[in-house]
Amino acid sequence: QVQLVESGGGLVQPGGSLRLSCAASGIIFSRYVMDWYRQAPGKQRELVASITSGGGTNYADSVKGRFTISRDNAKNTVYLQMNSLKPEDTAVYYCNGKHSSFLQYDYWGQGTQVTVSS
Repeated sequence: QVQLVESGGGLVQPGGSLRLSCAASGIIFSRYVMDWYRQAPGKQRELVASITSGGGTNYADSVKGRFTISRDNAKNTVYLQMNSLKPEDTAVYYCNGKHSSFLQYDYWGQGTQVTVSS
């Protein structure tokens, strides 16, 4: 059974930081591209950051220079370090894993709420 479990969300003031974690089980983690998405109320889900099985990264323009995605294959975990948070970063953040060769293997976590507010 595949599970992706996010943690680390919460309430933070503007300018603050949070680190999200996504622990995977039931997959060969090192073979998966891992993404972080977010969905704000009334908006479509958007890709925030992506990390390949080889460690290559990509970011949405809105978070470049503020967010850092990383992975620890020994712990089957992907992280999203979020700094200089803004109210517009408020959203539910979701972890997604896609097999790097077989795209039909595509899994989602349940999401974790991030609220940036004073």
